[in-house]
Amino acid sequence: MPELPEVETVVRGLRAALPGRTITGLRLGKTDFIENVEHLETVLPGARIEEVRRFGKFIALRLAPPLANNGSRPAHWLLVHLGMTGQFTVCRPDSPGRPHTHVWLALDDARELRYTDIRRFGRMRLVAEGDLPAFLSRLGGEPLEVPFAEFRAALARRARIKALLLDQRVFRGLGNIYTDESLWRACIHPMRLGARLAPDELRALYAAVRRVLADAIRHRGSSISDFVDSAGSPGDYQRRHRAYGREGRPCYRCGAAIRRVIVAGRSSYFCPRCQPAPRGVRAKHPARRSARRG
Repeated sequence: MPELPEVETVVRGLRAALPGRTITGLRLGKTDFIENVEHLETVLPGARIEEVRRFGKFIALRLAPPLANNGSRPAHWLLVHLGMTGQFTVCRPDSPGRPHTHVWLALDDARELRYTDIRRFGRMRLVAEGDLPAFLSRLGGEPLEVPFAEFRAALARRARIKALLLDQRVFRGLGNIYTDESLWRACIHPMRLGARLAPDELRALYAAVRRVLADAIRHRGSSISDFVDSAGSPGDYQRRHRAYGREGRPCYRCGAAIRRVIVAGRSSYFCPRCQPAPRGVRAKHPARRSARRG
């Protein structure tokens, strides 16, 4: 599933291509992932894209109404969640159509913005500008922006640290890949309780999260299966994973075999030597699968 670095990579590409463009046409395929299709069909044609931002794992396009409707129609935000296999790309209209493309937005510079999603676990919805704060209030803080004191307070709970980092109400944008990478870098087992982390461990984790996310953004995200940026190009950070997907392979730090355990319903990869399990926890590790994982 695309996480913060992948979504940020797409947003940066869209930000370079879309502001100032007007949506001149809309064509839809399957629409079961779109909230209120009729609203989309009413608002998008003629709207001008003024801004592209990222809110956690959401791509957000601010849409100004057509000039003729400036006084009668509010600005809206088009919010797009890529789900597991979503792609949001800018294409020439004569470029070959990819299977499972469900949304085509024609632009006034003769290009198209296309949304493709094989599994259709993504989401697309319009939010009136006045309703955006309420929507964002359901999300946690941006991990690259939150100060340490807020980071520390958010994790001071009797819940597994992996589960806390995955919870979008705690921090928006983190997912399975970058929590595993951050916990490996900070030498913290994913089953540790947030409230039991020592101050120096929290400092190490805070630095690790910020470093891992920044590095992943610089390398344009991780392309493990379907992720591509707004131009259709894959990322490169998957070559730099130190824990995620490396079950059975040697730890880059100590040489012990990376192991896998289920935490919060998700596979979690860690080094049993560098990231010792909390006292009293005897995790049942799933049987080792193929050493080559994605």
